[in-house]
Order: sequence, then structure tokens, then C-alpha cells
Amino acid sequence: MLAKRYINNPVVRPSDIKPSMEGMQIECLLNPGVFMFEDKLWLLLRVAERPVQKEGQVSFPVLRDGKPEILSFMKDDPELDDADPRVIKYKGKHFLTTLSHLRLVCSDDGVTFHEPEGYAPIMGTGPQETFGIEDCRVTTMEDGYHLTYTKVAPEGVGVGYLFTTDWKHYEHRGMIFPPHNKDCAIFDRKTSDVYHALHRPSSPEIGGNYIWLAESPDLLHWGNHRCVATTRENWWDSARIGAGAAPISTPDGWLEIYHGADHKNRYCLGALLLDTRDPSKLIARSSDPIMEPTAEYELTGFFGNVIFTNGHVVNGDKLTIYYGASDEVICMAEFSLKEILKSLKHEL
Repeated sequence: MLAKRYINNPVVRPSDIKPSMEGMQIECLLNPGVFMFEDKLWLLLRVAERPVQKEGQVSFPVLRDGKPEILSFMKDDPELDDADPRVIKYKGKHFLTTLSHLRLVCSDDGVTFHEPEGYAPIMGTGPQETFGIEDCRVTTMEDGYHLTYTKVAPEGVGVGYLFTTDWKHYEHRGMIFPPHNKDCAIFDRKTSDVYHALHRPSSPEIGGNYIWLAESPDLLHWGNHRCVATTRENWWDSARIGAGAAPISTPDGWLEIYHGADHKNRYCLGALLLDTRDPSKLIARSSDPIMEPTAEYELTGFFGNVIFTNGHVVNGDKLTIYYGASDEVICMAEFSLKEILKSLKHEL
């Protein structure tokens, strides 16, 4: 096995984090961005909350004018479809069962985390984030930290962009990829004098949920979009694929850890190798997952059979990923970059 799980996983549980306000409970922690700051390792957690549930009802929050508003429906209402624990459908409209925001925790040893004082949660704002903000990736550059995250609203799902140097003040740079798009990871340096980013537009009829590459002169305006990887029928990544954290520069090319799901919503991790000078060129790819859900905390939870990462740190040959397991808890695993590269297949 390529993945070496931390023996005391999970490293962060919902009970370790306080709800954002009275009357709310944290249902799950998901898919943190990861970065180093002030000689500590930090996670930018996605925290999903909802009100304490009452018998015979389903209640969930949405943002109205920047403040949470609680919606409640009776479970026996024939127009309510709550079969999916993540999404509710009522009278033809879709809602999320939880409202997500982003929360900072830090660690001296990479496995024991706490919420530091003086660092406020990042909450959704405006009509484009009515259903919250999710799954932030953090790209570290010389000028500071570049954050790409999922903005969720009734009109669709797009990619938001924030910038910070101190994690206390943020510059909101708007939506850089419009709906339906997510899983955006910005490369940490220019290639051929332009910035690059991986992203995941969705096409429900022609095409699919594939990984695309875009380029930009300024990190705000993106174009020259090209598809770099597609799903593979009857494989472990047959239904959808999406980028994890920022690609890793290696002597062999850009190494991207990505997630893939099948039609049973089983999520695993794989790897892509992209050309150093032209990252639109796919050199090699995982034939088998580099990590798949096998531990109990990965198989059962809020939404089981899921491993999903969008954050890691690199120290020499050691790749440490932090990942969401079963859409409920945060875990850690270590890999050898050389072993991952050796496992990839050039005949795709």
C-alpha cells in the first residue's frame, strides 16, 4: 500500500470544534486546505453546520443578507425529498442540508490541532454564497496565500478567490470560474510566463466531470482552457474526477493528487503527471488508486466510502496529505513521492 495512515486517525473530529453560533451543531468536518504559517502547520477546515434537529422535521440554514436563516419542513410532506443526507429537494428546488464555512486550526506536530485565538472564521457573504462556502485550496506564493474555494448558491456552484498575507485580513477577488465549476487548484509558480490552474467544469449531457487546465496573466482573468484528464468507464474513477491541492513540482513533471468517484459514489485518490513546460500534456496516470477507503472511519460516517483531499505538505520525498473521511472527520496519511511516481502508467 502506498498510503501510510496515521495510527491515531482521525486527527480532528466535529466534537473538537465549537459551533459558529448558539443553536447550531457541527455535523461534519471536510477537506481542509493546508499551509505553513509562522512555523506551524495549519488546516483551513470546511465546517458544515445545521440546527439541532426536531422529531418529524428537517431544518437547515441558508444565508440571507449575510445572516443565517433557518428553513424547516415536515418530513411527511409529500413534496419533500430528503433521501440524500447532503441535499434536500422541495417543490422542485434544491437546498443543502448543512451550511458550510471555513475555520482555521494549527499544530506544532502535524497531528494535534487547536483553534488559535485571534483568527476569525471565514463566513459566506453575498448572494453567490447563499448556501455557504466549501473545500478551500491554499496555494502559497512569495507574495502570500491564494485561496480558491467553492461558492454555492441556488443559481449554481462556482469558484471564488481570496488573498491574504496574515490570515486576519482578506481581499475578496470575486468569482473566477462561473457555474458549474469547482475543484480549482492554482499552481504555485508561473510556467512559460503565465499562471495555471486546474478546475472542474461539469457537462451533464455531452462530456462529463473532467479536469481542465486554464491559464492567466494575473490570477484573475482565465482562458485557453484545455481538458487534461477524463473519467474512465468501468474504472474506479468512472463518474467524476477533480483536482486536489496545488500540483507538486518534481523532476519528472507536475504531480497532481486527484479524487475519483465511481457511479456508487465511492471516492478514492489517484495521481496525474503533467508536463513541466506544458501542463496541458498528460504524461502518466494512476491505473489503480493510490489510496481507497478501507478504514472504518472512511467507510462509515455522514456520507461513507469517501476519501477526499485538497491539502498537503511536502518535505523532501515525504508527502503528507490531510483528507476528509466519510464526509465527517479529518485524517492524515503519508506517501513517498518516488513511490507514487513509480506507480504511474504511461500507457493510458
